[in-house]
Amino acid sequence: MADVTNGDAFVEFERVQKSYDGENLVVKDLNLSLPKGEFLTMLGPSGSGKTTCLMMLAGFETATHGEIKLDGKPINNIPPHKRGIGMVFQNYALFPHMTVAENLSFPLEVRRMSKSDREAKVKRALDMVQMGDFGGRRPAQLSGGQQQRIALARALVFEPELVLMDEPLGALDKQLREHMQFEITSIAHNLGITTVYVTHDQTEALTMSDRVAVFDDGRIQQLAPPDELYESPQNSFVAQFIGENNTLEGTIKEIKGDHCVVQLADGSLIDAKPVNVTQPGEKTLVSIRPERVEMNKERLSPDAHTLKAEVVEFIYMGDIFRTRLRVAGKDDFVIKTRNAPDQRRLQKGEQIEIGWLAEDCRALDA
Repeated sequence: MADVTNGDAFVEFERVQKSYDGENLVVKDLNLSLPKGEFLTMLGPSGSGKTTCLMMLAGFETATHGEIKLDGKPINNIPPHKRGIGMVFQNYALFPHMTVAENLSFPLEVRRMSKSDREAKVKRALDMVQMGDFGGRRPAQLSGGQQQRIALARALVFEPELVLMDEPLGALDKQLREHMQFEITSIAHNLGITTVYVTHDQTEALTMSDRVAVFDDGRIQQLAPPDELYESPQNSFVAQFIGENNTLEGTIKEIKGDHCVVQLADGSLIDAKPVNVTQPGEKTLVSIRPERVEMNKERLSPDAHTLKAEVVEFIYMGDIFRTRLRVAGKDDFVIKTRNAPDQRRLQKGEQIEIGWLAEDCRALDA
């Protein structure tokens, strides 16, 4: 997954590398560009390099090699406070001895803004995060969710063109986190702010972003809009990391254009779309989403290959039924079906046949 640089880039990483010990690279030859106003999420497991990239952009870390540009200008040698970037951290980083209004006023005082301008901007930023009545309180008098809103307001108060967020919602409970996801996204889009957001939460990345960069081992494995990332993963890592996914090991039997037949270990044949496999005999890991597996043969083409499956476990989840099956010797194959009036609840031990459309199943690297 290589270069996505272009002439209209507002934020640009050009062949950026980072090493802390002079030997091991935590970020390897990164090329990435964002247009103005984009909400980009860096997603990946711990140690994948995503936070290091954010810290280099903020100026808290320096790149070992390569160049980072903001609005066409190199910023490698510009100190953090002169980059004009708003930052939001997971731990809020609010000054405990200052009131909420003083916390927000601080970045404006540093920029030598007049008192009346400061007051107007603080009021606007507090209203933006629905905290207009809390200016006189101190951080200790606020809940975690309220503190996070203030941290967001402080990052926006000086009207930066770029805001960086490092796991900002990690400490909040599920319901509040989902509400804040919506708030942050709508504020960023309404103000036209370019946002770089770091998280290891896939749902957060999928629901908030214009594009997601999936990191692993110091590299971007895939950079794409959320729907493309989920439905068209380019390699096994991305398929496994984003959302729930079934995988089956096999060998390519034949390839015809955008269709291939895979033979599984037990001799069964399945249909798939060849993604990064090129010839018969190659080992592959096929990937199929639980909601794309069909039990109703009428929805499949007459010549589609099907597999025998045994029901291991049925789980009622309200809006969906989640059924675990034993398929081709594996008992962790999951299917999801909508809780519709005509949907059958499968029984443990029941024998069924399953299949799928070839384009929904991807033959990836083994």
